Amino acid sequence: MSNNVLDKTDVTLLGAGCASLSLASRANELEDYDFTVIDPETHLAQDHIWGFWQMPWLSAAVLISRKKWYNWKIITTDKAVLHTTEAFPYSAINRNDWISDCFEKAIDNNVKFKRELTKECGSQVLDSRPPKIPKDNMLQHFVGYEIQAEKDVFDDTTAILMDFRCDQSLGMHFIYFLPFSKRQALVESTLFSPKKAAPEFYDNAIKTYLDKIMFTKSYKILRKEKGVIPLGIFEKRNPLYDGIGGNGGAIRPSSGYAFSFIQKQIDKIIKSSKKTKKLMVSSPHSKFELCMDRIFIKVLRKYPLIAPDIFIKMAEKLTGDEFAKFLSGEANYKTWLKVIYSMPKTPFIKASHEILKGTDPKW
Repeated sequence: MSNNVLDKTDVTLLGAGCASLSLASRANELEDYDFTVIDPETHLAQDHIWGFWQMPWLSAAVLISRKKWYNWKIITTDKAVLHTTEAFPYSAINRNDWISDCFEKAIDNNVKFKRELTKECGSQVLDSRPPKIPKDNMLQHFVGYEIQAEKDVFDDTTAILMDFRCDQSLGMHFIYFLPFSKRQALVESTLFSPKKAAPEFYDNAIKTYLDKIMFTKSYKILRKEKGVIPLGIFEKRNPLYDGIGGNGGAIRPSSGYAFSFIQKQIDKIIKSSKKTKKLMVSSPHSKFELCMDRIFIKVLRKYPLIAPDIFIKMAEKLTGDEFAKFLSGEANYKTWLKVIYSMPKTPFIKASHEILKGTDPKW
């Protein structure tokens, strides 16, 4: 439906999660469009911590981020790599802080909110609801505790992005540790596998890590978070609508990183709007990246026990800046060559061959 008076295009956003509200918050940059968000109260979901490296398209998120780290580590049972950066610090933001900020900006930008989709929806519908996930698909699933220790025990200058000193029996498993202060931190048990583990698996991993690695027994759990992120590119929830966010292929398949790539996708939508009446939604990932990610996920599925070695060797080959840009989808071919040469050749060749033959279509 087009507004003949103002000659604007009506756009309906399904869902009020990160993708829809991130776009709605920037409606002032899209003066030729009127936005309506169909909101089943998804914005009231459980709070989470979203991590990202500071990049040009994340300036708004940086302003309300909770903390940033200029140092981070990747750790295995026998090695540790410390990365340092000045240009691309790793940052954390509370989901609810971002959603609330976007909601307020959307209201200021005259975005309308409705509870249900009606027949008189906009001439373009952008659907941010979760896509259809095939059975036995590779998943990233996690449980996190935000804790308050009784004493100053944490090094709050360094984030631990992956610590593999934990149970590897169910798939690629690591602890993700973000120290917000010397006493307060998020500690998260993250598993890559086609099936979720029993709840006690994650709980035991977190408690053991705090006890044996951080030497912290006395602490208070401030809150818990959990989630499941499908890894791959999937069929849209409704083929009649343009997908956006996770439903539009924004999640990076090899890492599960979503927040940064959703903002990157929104940025591309806004820039492309100058050239066309319809908002154009495209993937924030290149075809080359998606091809390499599919091979990588195949290797993690078939050879999970080599995952710690894969990540530590990659970290050893890259500088902090290169690592941040690589995981933010901004790597150049020089960095890609470093990553490829750091990988064990046989598993990746086998995985590539299976994909080329089409014998195993699963991610």
